[in-house]
Amino acid sequence: MIGSLAGSHRVIRNGMVITGIALAAMVGVYCLALLATPVEAHQGLAQKIVYIHAPAAWSALLSFSIVGIVSGLYLWLRDPRLDLFAEASADVGLVFSVGMLTTGPIWAKPIWGTWWTWDARLTLTLFLFFIFLGYRALRGAVQDRAERARFAAVIGILGMILVPFIHLSVYLFRTIHPQPILLKPSAPSLPPEMLRTLLASFGGFTLLYVGLVSVRYGLGLANEIREGGDAD
Repeated sequence: MIGSLAGSHRVIRNGMVITGIALAAMVGVYCLALLATPVEAHQGLAQKIVYIHAPAAWSALLSFSIVGIVSGLYLWLRDPRLDLFAEASADVGLVFSVGMLTTGPIWAKPIWGTWWTWDARLTLTLFLFFIFLGYRALRGAVQDRAERARFAAVIGILGMILVPFIHLSVYLFRTIHPQPILLKPSAPSLPPEMLRTLLASFGGFTLLYVGLVSVRYGLGLANEIREGGDAD
């Protein structure tokens, strides 16, 4: 059962409200980052990109992880709503990935002296981005709904498997990429003022993920119903 058109519109409206709140919160976070958060001693102003780059990376990896989990549930339950949600999360993940892959080189240039290096984490992250570009292309190429959902679920699960390797890559390989500053065995390696701002940015990006996925999922539901889904 897909649901009703009114229900899908309600999901879209709720998602737009959440997205608006998230965007307003993020404006506040970046005012805090620029005006009230200390400048890092060694990297200077370039370090403030971390308040966008790290949360964008978190949100992208969260998006793709949820795609894999929901895809696994789809293969088990065969509920088309799970397939639609996985698609929504993948699309939002691609948006966050663009932010991650854009802000990373902008930060790297003044610190590393180069826009890009084939560092293990960067390479794996780019590979994950291409996996989900392929996911998106497959969904556009396969017309049969059940077959499309099944194939996409397999790709989504494979993409999710790469996520923990991206996190662990700085430990497994020789890399110039900095090690995690939050998800590490010891305490976070940031002064309290910077940590507060970074955590607030993580919260804003996570809320933005919820809002954008809700909107995209609602649009997917509405489109399925218009094309002949099982409306109530």
